[in-house]
Amino acid sequence: MNQDTESLLFDVAGRLERAILDRDCPAMAALQGDRTLVLSDYDYLRDEPTAAAFEQRAAQKAREIHTTRFVFAVPQVWVATSDRVQARAVSNHPLREGEREVIAWMSYDAHDGVDYGFVPYVRRPNGEPIFDDPEIFEAGIRPREQMPGWTLLRALTQDDAEPTGP
Repeated sequence: MNQDTESLLFDVAGRLERAILDRDCPAMAALQGDRTLVLSDYDYLRDEPTAAAFEQRAAQKAREIHTTRFVFAVPQVWVATSDRVQARAVSNHPLREGEREVIAWMSYDAHDGVDYGFVPYVRRPNGEPIFDDPEIFEAGIRPREQMPGWTLLRALTQDDAEPTGP
């Protein structure tokens, strides 16, 4: 991950951390091209059609500003199984055994490609979240179409999409 993408990741992670402290859980897309544009959606985690619609709107904006880099992030609850990570929307209910709260993220840079990772966090007994630093998956992963940012990535990198970059 290059320095510009890392800086964008820390910006998005910081924005989401502040939102989570305020008990909000939006999805966030930071797009860099002709300018930087940050979009958020509070209904993203409601269902797959709502998530896909937000990512399609983000892709349209990304094409408009000739995006060459983006970071897409969303708070989720993860549980790791032996061969994959399953995710669900965050809620006010206590975590079940084996679950953990994270900010899942995907970054894309036209020159460096795609990185995936998460920002782990835990809660104090009073419910206040304590965030760790973003982590990048070191092992190869195979994201599913439900991965946050997947629809945005596909929309920007498909052959029939409008070209990105200067």
